[in-house]
Amino acid sequence: MTSPRPLSPWDFPPGHPGTALLTGATPQFALSTDPRFSFCLQVPRRHTPDGPPRPLVVVVHGTGRRSQALRDAFADFAEWHDCVVLAPLFPAGIDGPDDVDGYKLLSPSGYRADALLLAMVEEAAARWHIRTDRFHLHGFSGGGQFAHRFACLHPGRLASLSVGAPGRVTPFDPATPWPRGTADAKRLFGHEADPARLREVPVQFVIGADDTRTEELAPGDEAPTVHRLARLRALRANWHDHGIASRLDTVPGTGHDHFAVLPAVRDFLAECVDDRGGRRQGRCSTGP
Repeated sequence: MTSPRPLSPWDFPPGHPGTALLTGATPQFALSTDPRFSFCLQVPRRHTPDGPPRPLVVVVHGTGRRSQALRDAFADFAEWHDCVVLAPLFPAGIDGPDDVDGYKLLSPSGYRADALLLAMVEEAAARWHIRTDRFHLHGFSGGGQFAHRFACLHPGRLASLSVGAPGRVTPFDPATPWPRGTADAKRLFGHEADPARLREVPVQFVIGADDTRTEELAPGDEAPTVHRLARLRALRANWHDHGIASRLDTVPGTGHDHFAVLPAVRDFLAECVDDRGGRRQGRCSTGP
């Protein structure tokens, strides 16, 4: 039996409250294929089915799961650039009562966080007029872990990538198993990591200039005295060795604070989403 098409903002008559519910800051929507996971969006008030599909920006939460607050931080951005912002929620406790990290690693032994995000994007496209072949992806801290690993496996789905301050990184390393390398990516995910296609994607690495504390890094880490800034630089160097151009934005006077680096993130994404109309997937700078 075919499921009915979900309602879109333009399905309601003028002034109907349903339009307000599906534009601006939306409710949290359960993923139909796995309701343990959900997503919310920021949709421009003027969103219509006319013209080309709008750019989609995906923003991924960190360990604290502040997905709605992160979505709200892009409210003006969505209106100004006529793009839709999607914030997924990967709840804690999915892979066990104390699990907070599964989604960051794409959880190959449990749920597949990368596949879940792609399913969320397709479900959103059934309701809103958005582009899904390529989207813009940003994540910070735990979200930065998710974002750069997603990019390793699905570079062809990305219009741009912004990676913020990951505590653990996965370099392109065919001799070391996941998540410290990419040796067994095909066994775990069904295909190899793909640095060649990632060369086509504008990439930003972003971090606070003072993000040098190590106390909050995961216990048992193989290099507990190496701080996030050093790890991010090492990841960038690894990607550079594989021909992937990127820019590194360090935010002065800032430690490990997602919301403090968001102005730099929004500046990068604004270039990538392109002009104020936001309807062209522009190329953005990836200078030093």
